[in-house]
Amino acid sequence: MPEADDSERFDAVGGTRFSDVEWYAEIGSTNTELLERARSGAPEGLVMIADLQTAGRGRRGRRWTAPPGTSLMMSVLLRPPHAALPPSRASLVTLALALAAADACDETSGVRPRLKWPNDLVVSRADEPGQPDRKVAGILAESITGGGRLEALVVGMGLNTGWPEVPPELAAIATSLNVESGAPVDRTLLARRVLEGFERRYVRLCGGDGGDGAALLDEARRCSATLGRRVRIEFDAAALRAPNGRDTAGRADANALEGVATDLDADGRLLVTDLHGVVHTVAVGDVVHLRAATGDAVK
Repeated sequence: MPEADDSERFDAVGGTRFSDVEWYAEIGSTNTELLERARSGAPEGLVMIADLQTAGRGRRGRRWTAPPGTSLMMSVLLRPPHAALPPSRASLVTLALALAAADACDETSGVRPRLKWPNDLVVSRADEPGQPDRKVAGILAESITGGGRLEALVVGMGLNTGWPEVPPELAAIATSLNVESGAPVDRTLLARRVLEGFERRYVRLCGGDGGDGAALLDEARRCSATLGRRVRIEFDAAALRAPNGRDTAGRADANALEGVATDLDADGRLLVTDLHGVVHTVAVGDVVHLRAATGDAVK
């Protein structure tokens, strides 16, 4: 694949809260660094973007690695208004960034990813029906709380933009925007468009005394790769509860749930209807999409 000719880097995004954008050739982890800066009193709107992360992390502490300059690795620091975004609604910020990134990918590369709950962007190919969706991005939100309130929220994303090729061992599960589009991707322009789209959604989410998550959730439902699918949720016992709040970890398989992903609730949690018609609310878990007819995993 040809290399991208990135546009000039920027240090702020006009008309947004992102007035301080720092670029790094190499860093351990943009999320880790921003959390430390948040604890030292850094203001909302600080952004870090790196060419290379040597200690990048995904959910559950998984490592996130990519060759230098081949991914958009970016984290933002937010200090949400307490009334609009209590800790229970922090996952809506992840949705806001994912939707902004999906729009930005479409605009800059012509590739439109979809949202795989809870925090991935995936792409599928029309000429490969029934094949696994391939992951193009992952998002990780980490918070600092005090007194039951969100004092700071750091949301980071790793988005594959310029892989020379997809390694054979990852070909069935991962991809990059340039591989999908067949053309270079301007990583700098992509970053700007992500931040612009994120600002619009974050403003709506935090508006008023209680914020407005309804429009964001409707958009997430339309862009979901998970809703309507048969799924298997692999989870920690504390993450799965039935609608009445009863912990359902005592089922035959205490670490998994199978059913149909039917909806998102007001806090962005996934609703899954099991084979007995019971609806479960899942706050945290790894989702495996299943084939409709056989139950075999497709990703």
